[in-house]
Amino acid sequence: MNLDFSDDQKMLKDQARKVLSEKSPPGANRAVLEGTAPYDAKLWAQVGELGWLGCAIPEAYGGLGLGYLELCVIAEELGRAIAPVPVSSSIYLAAEAILRLGTEEQKQAHLPRLAAGEVVGTLALAEGVGVPRPERLETRLEGGRLTGRKIAVPDGLGAGLAVVAAREGQGVSIALVDLSEKGVGRAAERSIDPSRKSATLTFEGARAERLGPAGEGWAELQAVLSRAAVLVAFEQVGGADACLAIARDYALSRYAFGRLIGSFQAIKHKLADMYTHTELARSNAYYAAWALSTDAPELPLAAASARVSASHAFDYAAKEMLQTLGGMGITWEADGHLYLRRAAGLRLLLGAPRGWKERLVRELERRNAA
Repeated sequence: MNLDFSDDQKMLKDQARKVLSEKSPPGANRAVLEGTAPYDAKLWAQVGELGWLGCAIPEAYGGLGLGYLELCVIAEELGRAIAPVPVSSSIYLAAEAILRLGTEEQKQAHLPRLAAGEVVGTLALAEGVGVPRPERLETRLEGGRLTGRKIAVPDGLGAGLAVVAAREGQGVSIALVDLSEKGVGRAAERSIDPSRKSATLTFEGARAERLGPAGEGWAELQAVLSRAAVLVAFEQVGGADACLAIARDYALSRYAFGRLIGSFQAIKHKLADMYTHTELARSNAYYAAWALSTDAPELPLAAASARVSASHAFDYAAKEMLQTLGGMGITWEADGHLYLRRAAGLRLLLGAPRGWKERLVRELERRNAA
């Protein structure tokens, strides 16, 4: 089994890295973090013009129709640049949900706008602390009207379209809501990563369309989350790789006690451990990318493995990078805290890490039982 990317995909990856290094160096993240804008609108427009948002969206719906592998290599470079744009919320989650569950009319209406970046989508799932469970949902969909409250909605301040999990009858349905509709309220939340501003959304009889069959949305939502987990894992691998590069370069230029700090065994061990965790996460992400691109039965297990290992790798690399940089690393003027914030934000983007570890254990048990 060849899990490497093709030459064309590597060329796309190189192009994405070049564009982002010019248009969105890590410091560009700071302007959104410190400002009131929900994301970098200029970069978002450029990403849309380049066609990156439509990589995995079929041409019939305004996309490029390339595939998930192309989206994976772009995701890695977005993560490396900690780009302040809502690609994960709009494309990995909202667009994927519509592509998977929507009617032909819904796909034609919404996917071209998402692929062009004309509208930002998001997923509204969480309602409280802890791992989301279907029995805990209080938001309700009745007669095409949505009532309830969702918290920690990723990129919720800039979104214009939301995919919402809600109870309908005895089951869970997935609703699609235009956030400009009457009955929709929006409030900013304080978060660890203000470069990807989250929000609380309230619905008071807001008009909504159902995505997919009534009462059967929870299983479909888990499938969407698994697919999104693969792409987010690539963002996390890109971020971890960037942290390793920053730490390595600093260790090869910083002198202490008359020696490069990279010559000290303690620093060598930090860098070696960062590399090990990052490459383990990359291996899991590549396997998950294969499962995603082929819609293999192994996808739920591969996605959970990639999600758990990549979350750990980025979190570990960001913290160890700060330790390598020393006191200057945590200062506001340095870029170190930008990576630490993004690592924490991505770790929580698709739900609590505990939930993904539980999913990984369940999939391993199911595989062993089979």
